[in-house]
Amino acid sequence: MDLNNIREWFTLEQIMDLIDRYQSFGPIPGFVLPLLEAFLPFLPLFVFVLANVNAFGLWFGFILSWGGAVTGAFIIFLLVRNYGQRRMLSFLQRHGQVKKLMNWLDRHGFGPVFLLLCFPFTPSAVVNIVAGLSNISVTQYLLAVMTGKFVMILTISFIGYDVAALIEQPIRTAIVATVIFILWLGGKKVEARLNKQEMRERG
Repeated sequence: MDLNNIREWFTLEQIMDLIDRYQSFGPIPGFVLPLLEAFLPFLPLFVFVLANVNAFGLWFGFILSWGGAVTGAFIIFLLVRNYGQRRMLSFLQRHGQVKKLMNWLDRHGFGPVFLLLCFPFTPSAVVNIVAGLSNISVTQYLLAVMTGKFVMILTISFIGYDVAALIEQPIRTAIVATVIFILWLGGKKVEARLNKQEMRERG
């Protein structure tokens, strides 16, 4: 099974069916799937959040998604911080963008992690790994992940709470598409701003 097949399988309908079939486990699947996304970044966190809020309700679904995503991100951070620095540092530092992000995190700590994780299209796995390699404190990182993921997942939860309405009401679908585009554009602007700031500080 290749990557495309895996991504195609993880549609909203498939996830909802998976959650329905494992209701005997209670909310465990709804927590575990966002957690796994931190380890397997090709998995669609957006779909997991939509499935949770439609299966468990807005607020409980949000809490499951947020808790799983934060837990997964924090595990990755701790693994890299405690076991992976020597092995990964020399490899990642050869990549300019990664080194740039590491330098930025070392100088500014909380702010960049929070901003990057507010946007659903940020490669959060990269942010978590680089944060683990940087000198940001555990407290700063955890606070940034909790608040950044809170903003991002709450936004997705409100957008996709009623999937049926998205299908039946084209206007709402258009609004959702616009919000997603704005979030994507905002993430790109933050990335560009970080790059410009880095260049000014080098100069």
